[in-house]
Amino acid sequence: MSPPDTDTRKEARRHWPPLLALLLVVVFGVGLILYWVAEEIAEAPDEDAPTTTAPSAEEVEDGDVAVPDGAPEREAEPEPLNPGTPEL
Repeated sequence: MSPPDTDTRKEARRHWPPLLALLLVVVFGVGLILYWVAEEIAEAPDEDAPTTTAPSAEEVEDGDVAVPDGAPEREAEPEPLNPGTPEL
């Protein structure tokens, strides 16, 4: 049921500012998403750029590990899981 005193022209004048605000928010959101996608495309690596490849199985020996410079050269000792209980 609708009220008998509805004036659609008057209602249209009252609703255009919120509708305009919603339209601006939607346009801003879509623009922000398009900018983000364009930035990701611009920063993507080139397909023609040389890439580093992992060594093949023949090149790797047992125990080879890529150790960063400045890493300590001692072996790590395992810590017990619960030092208060005997080994099971």
